[in-house]
Amino acid sequence: MEKRNFLLASNSPRRREMLGWLGWQFTVCPANIDESPLPGEAPEPYVLRLAGSKALAALSNAEAHQTVLAADTIVADGDVLLGKPANAAEAAAMLRQLRGRSHTVCTALAVIFPEDRASVRRAICVSQVPMRAYSEEEIEAYVTSGDPLDKAGAYAIQHSGFHPVEGFAGCFASVMGLPLCHLLRLTGQTADPYAICKSKLGYDCPISAAVLRGEALG
Repeated sequence: MEKRNFLLASNSPRRREMLGWLGWQFTVCPANIDESPLPGEAPEPYVLRLAGSKALAALSNAEAHQTVLAADTIVADGDVLLGKPANAAEAAAMLRQLRGRSHTVCTALAVIFPEDRASVRRAICVSQVPMRAYSEEEIEAYVTSGDPLDKAGAYAIQHSGFHPVEGFAGCFASVMGLPLCHLLRLTGQTADPYAICKSKLGYDCPISAAVLRGEALG
């Protein structure tokens, strides 16, 4: 199978790192769009719309041979969307809101292929994320580190010091911002995402094979 060359329409260092794990060739061109939700917009339509808008915004910067790839992630507590916190106080409030409960993380992908610039193909991964009952002291230390400030929901699932999530059994990569199995399925490319997540994240993914088969799991 011919390897595609990608234009990644994202400013996320985590997405750049994860796309690099696949060994794919890509350049980066962040797409700046209005990310405000529409009135009453639910989490899944919201991230699908934003991912598509980012891909379309980046399209004019793509070379003729490049496949445009965009992604968007949102943390949702019920119907309440939790984006990136504006400051430390907001980050702490989000972490308290999520503490000891499960919430939803939605990551949408959007792809525009060079052979069909008129179409935006989308996929979404929806994960249920159980948070542990971390202490106020842990919240304070984590917020002081600055790590939550550029992350939806004010946390990184992969943070080894804070480790906010326990009992998770979904797509770890999706909660980080780039669901690798869904990406492979959408683009038709090949890789071993199970081995990648095992090696890079220490995560023994229980759903990888099922997602690659086409099941709607997250």
